[in-house]
Amino acid sequence: MSAHPSGRRPKSDLSVNLAGIQLKNPIIAASGTFGYGVEFEDVVHLDRLGGFVVKGLSREPMAGNPPPRLYETAAGMLNAIGLQNIGARAFIDEKLPKLREMKNIVVLANVFGYTREDYEQTIEILNEGEGIDAYELNVSCPNTSHGGLQFGSDPRSLDEVVTTAKRTSRRPLIVKLSPNVTSIAQMAHVAQEAGADAISLVNTFVAMAIDTETRKPRIANVTAGLSGPAIKPIAVRMVYDASKAVTIPIIGMGGISTAADIVEFMLAGATAVQIGTASYWDPRATEKIGEALENWCGERQVERIADLTGGLVME
Repeated sequence: MSAHPSGRRPKSDLSVNLAGIQLKNPIIAASGTFGYGVEFEDVVHLDRLGGFVVKGLSREPMAGNPPPRLYETAAGMLNAIGLQNIGARAFIDEKLPKLREMKNIVVLANVFGYTREDYEQTIEILNEGEGIDAYELNVSCPNTSHGGLQFGSDPRSLDEVVTTAKRTSRRPLIVKLSPNVTSIAQMAHVAQEAGADAISLVNTFVAMAIDTETRKPRIANVTAGLSGPAIKPIAVRMVYDASKAVTIPIIGMGGISTAADIVEFMLAGATAVQIGTASYWDPRATEKIGEALENWCGERQVERIADLTGGLVME
């Protein structure tokens, strides 16, 4: 690249296109770690993020699991919050108006349910709201109509719930895949064939911890979801596997805490990424990592960050 006439390096283009949604950079704050967005407006410049996903929304409000429901592990965190939320209707009435007042932000609504009808009815409520750019379908919930098997771990259940959601949705549909499966590539392909406009992966890994003094589980729910840097290498591998099975965009996540982590996910096949657990140890992590990413690209003369997607060199 030739030197810029002014002597200054030209700024890298950090924008990416996600299923028709233009993001100013590939960084999205992950669901469940960023509240409903409004809670972070005094901490983070929301308009400097590519976007953010509000915490999971259900048809009715949910209280979540009893405490203790968070536990720090080596290079990670266990959580069993239990999808506590105010419900889709309250989100439309109480949170969305405040978000709509903010300029230049991208809002993704995470949706979950325990039956196909739950997903359908939640999306129908959210369809009424203005200012939501896409839905992210959390399929890591037990399907109560089929004996509690997770939607995201059974290809037929996944196909059914994505088909239902796509038929109902007036917005692009992102399907958030569970890593607790035999073949992530198969589940990614099923989601794409059922109508997903993009997929995000990975959700947390089922895990547990025990207090050796009391001999009791560290988490009241016994098992919990493991997130954080400990899962990153597995998540990168799963994004790589999924990228070979689909043509739709992939949002990669799992333990991202540096700019190089983002680049790693993109080289494996991700178009964008989500940052979650890092926001627990530093509420400004998403914005700081965004600044670091801009520097990373500038130092390496990366003109368009979108060109990194799928750029793994195998020779």
